[in-house]
Amino acid sequence: MNGKILILSGPYGEGHKQAAQALLETCRLTRPNMEPVIVDFMEWTLPRLHGISKAVFHQGVQKFPSVYGYLFRHTKKGTTLSAMSSRLRWYGLRRIARLLEDVRPSVVVCTFPLAAAAISALKQAGMTDIPAVTVITDHTDHSYWVHPGTDLYVVGSEKVRRGLIRSGIAAGRIEVTGIPIRPPFSTGAFQTDRPALRQKLGLDPHKPVLLLMGGGYGMMHEDAVRLMMESAKSDRVQVVVICGHNEKLRRKLSERLDCEAPGHDVRLTGFVRNMEQYMAASDLVVTKPGGLTTTEAIAMRLPMVLYRPLPGQEEDNAEFLTEAGLAVRATDEKQLLGAVLGLLERGDRLAAMRRRMEAMHMETASFRALEAIMSARCMPLPSWESQLAHAGV
Repeated sequence: MNGKILILSGPYGEGHKQAAQALLETCRLTRPNMEPVIVDFMEWTLPRLHGISKAVFHQGVQKFPSVYGYLFRHTKKGTTLSAMSSRLRWYGLRRIARLLEDVRPSVVVCTFPLAAAAISALKQAGMTDIPAVTVITDHTDHSYWVHPGTDLYVVGSEKVRRGLIRSGIAAGRIEVTGIPIRPPFSTGAFQTDRPALRQKLGLDPHKPVLLLMGGGYGMMHEDAVRLMMESAKSDRVQVVVICGHNEKLRRKLSERLDCEAPGHDVRLTGFVRNMEQYMAASDLVVTKPGGLTTTEAIAMRLPMVLYRPLPGQEEDNAEFLTEAGLAVRATDEKQLLGAVLGLLERGDRLAAMRRRMEAMHMETASFRALEAIMSARCMPLPSWESQLAHAGV
């Protein structure tokens, strides 16, 4: 069956873009007769303000995390604020309608909440009847993902599914697939011989590897890096620090932490295109609990230490991961060091965490998500009146 899949992503967090890219690559790999198209929703609708809004968001989250957390909590289940915002006539709606006319997709997939809201508004206004799928890119639900024009929700866990049902979404409109991750994380790299892979990456094949990362934007704490580098002096572990696109952070760490000093078994790098190999070569990762990063770690059977998650979805992600026994959480330097060294010295705990990860089958998430999206193209679409009534709007 031929056709196009329009994937609407956004710039506020690397996870939205990575999920979109995962679906595009999976579609090209398994559905050569389909044509996936990714469009940045904010860049398309607000081309002049796109860069500014992205910078303001990231600066705001980093400098005022408590404010972001407050807004996240008070709009999570639908309050006056979230209800009002869901009824706004989004700026740029006509531009999105024109995009649909130009692309003519057989299904629209949104990995970004504002895009899902815009498509829902178009459908409620009778401007399109294209099936709309929302892919939630965290291990938690929130009202900003929930819109009456959405035909199918693709989610990462049963916990998110239950949250959506409590919000009034019909169970038949929710598919639990795992959060989509790129095919390189799905090709069995976790089964690679670890010592041989370490040697290929220029690491000591016989020494445990601790991986430090902070998502695509390299949002990590310098104190965590310094502490882990100190632990590397003990000759018990080698540390790989991946700063992502944050070149400023990489330079700062390189200058201040003196990675080349004698006794430091540390590698400091920026963005890498073979993250799956670094994950497969590692014994443990210290990271922020972003939805995509943690799903990749689960797929690669890589136990996690979650350090100082930001208020909001990262807190919820951390709760999900620790309750599932896939990660431990550290809120200060003492806890961080204790958690890392304790896990590295307890091979049985690491093995148990890997077994729990294996049982979740996250390595197939993108393939299952794409199947759900394809099925949405043929779904009988209920009237907007019935969807609104079911959602209690």
